[in-house]
Amino acid sequence: MQLSDVVTLGKVKADALVPFNHRWVGNRFLISNDLGDHLFVTPDELRTYVEGRTVPGETLHEQLMAKNFLAAGVNIQVEAARWRRKRSFLFYGPTLHAFVLTHRCNHGCQYCHSSIVGMERTDTDMSIETAERAVDLVFQTTSPGVTIEFQGGEPLANWEVLQHIVEYSRQKNALAGKALSFSLVTNLSLMDDEKLDYLLDRKVQLCTSLDGPADLHDKIRIYKQGSSHELVTGWMRKINQRYKDMGLDPNLYRVEALPTITRPALGRWKDVVDTYIDVGCRAVFLRKLDPFGFAARSAKTLGYSMDDFLTFYINAVEYILELNKQGTQVMERHAAIMLSKILADQEPNYLDLRTPGGACIGQMGYAPDGAIYSSDEGRFVAAMGDEMFRIGDVNSSYVQLMTNAQTRALVMAGINDGQPDCVNCTYKPWCGQQTEYNYKTQGSLSGRMRDSVWCKKHKSIFDYLMAKVEKADPVEMAIFERWTTNRTLDHFLQERGAL
Repeated sequence: MQLSDVVTLGKVKADALVPFNHRWVGNRFLISNDLGDHLFVTPDELRTYVEGRTVPGETLHEQLMAKNFLAAGVNIQVEAARWRRKRSFLFYGPTLHAFVLTHRCNHGCQYCHSSIVGMERTDTDMSIETAERAVDLVFQTTSPGVTIEFQGGEPLANWEVLQHIVEYSRQKNALAGKALSFSLVTNLSLMDDEKLDYLLDRKVQLCTSLDGPADLHDKIRIYKQGSSHELVTGWMRKINQRYKDMGLDPNLYRVEALPTITRPALGRWKDVVDTYIDVGCRAVFLRKLDPFGFAARSAKTLGYSMDDFLTFYINAVEYILELNKQGTQVMERHAAIMLSKILADQEPNYLDLRTPGGACIGQMGYAPDGAIYSSDEGRFVAAMGDEMFRIGDVNSSYVQLMTNAQTRALVMAGINDGQPDCVNCTYKPWCGQQTEYNYKTQGSLSGRMRDSVWCKKHKSIFDYLMAKVEKADPVEMAIFERWTTNRTLDHFLQERGAL
């Protein structure tokens, strides 16, 4: 159903309304405004609203006033402060800095997004000199908090430089006093007790990949020296136990893991979720296969349509909801991010769902040779032979990186208000873009949202979640509210101003 089916244009009382977008969801219209408020209304209620016929004291009028849909009810100062809180990332520079320590890797993952080489290729390792210059740039950011994320290849293959970055950064932060944290993305194949002791002592958060049960994981994430699944789940359990032994809350502190959904996984949503629960995870982030690196070349065997992914996703989330109703607390992280924006009025600063997008001003990617890219995805594009997203190198100044033509173009392209389709979308207050994805799939930084699978994915998930919210009973709403509860992992923050 469209607005034109309900409203006569000549009867609209525009001066009484706050600009809004609308979408038919379930059996009612969903309306939203740029402040991030939403309301479900029937066709008759929508007609009454836009024709300015609401009556103070009646339920509809009071709902519209409370949700900032009536111009007379908007407190400009309060809403400006609210906007600033949710857009605080606009007032400082990038927070996430992805350091690719090496291109070496001992896995042969069929969908690998990185440009990996054999373990003998030590010439692809980041040097200590390059690492220090990169850290110097990190500490020039105006952001009060920064995360240095170690990536590869397999970053543990360049252990000496990883340790040096941690110690050098801690020394820098003794003066800078930023909220500093470290994250390691690893397949855990090179982990040993000595490395683990160091990482735990230095409060480095650990993240790995787990694609499901052993037969599925090992088929996709090929490890010639044995079972990758056995190795990674063994270390996950061991590390999680170490967190417990340290007195940390096991509901919060555990190894984070991410699955990449490939064609063989599409019918196995239950197996994927059960694997995560079995290994102690309380969150699953269901990620679609991206069009970067080896994944682009293996699409004929591993790829699938967006409709296929959405079917998988909805089945998985429905299963997760049922598990929660039965007493097993587990969330789907993508849904939790969206619901945090919608229900909790929070901005989780998830870089793929914000406007402007995360390119350059939310994150930067540092290659082993010192080249700097707009993001991790920008580096993936470079690994495919296209330097479109290179914004400088470790010899550049921070001001150059933040003000050059490439950065400005990427920021402008990542603004929803500049998109013909996004500007009229009901989900605009909670959505965002990734310019690198637009470029790789559509040949344009801005893309064409009505033809974009990126847009289709997010709009479809929003539709699904909003339909669930509209009909949710108290039990389901309690689950959603639990998913949106923000719990900070303070243990992983380095002590400010001290070594």
